[in-house]
Amino acid sequence: MISLDIQAFTYEQWHTLVADLTAAFADCGGWVVERRTRSPSTLEFRVEIHMSGVLDLYASIVGTGVELTRAGHEALTELCMRRRHMRIISELGQIVALRLEIAFLEDIILHSLLAGGSGLA
Repeated sequence: MISLDIQAFTYEQWHTLVADLTAAFADCGGWVVERRTRSPSTLEFRVEIHMSGVLDLYASIVGTGVELTRAGHEALTELCMRRRHMRIISELGQIVALRLEIAFLEDIILHSLLAGGSGLA
């Protein structure tokens, strides 16, 4: 099993993104193993998918409005390249475990303003 740990952020709304990501994972053949709230502004998904679906997974994540870090893009690009060079069907059936941690930046900014006592009148 191949494991990836990806950091990301978004400006999307929490409830909308959760629904969009869950549908996107299912549409590309992945399944959500676990979903956890790490903090009031951070969400974690643990997803598994067959190697054959990693390109669709990558596109689906980006398509929902999630911004990956540079390291996240590099890890998924490398995985897609590895997939491209696999020739045996059994290799394409290999499972990839992805831990995707998403920070909701709008919530962080709003929380900072409220905690700092700044008034926007």
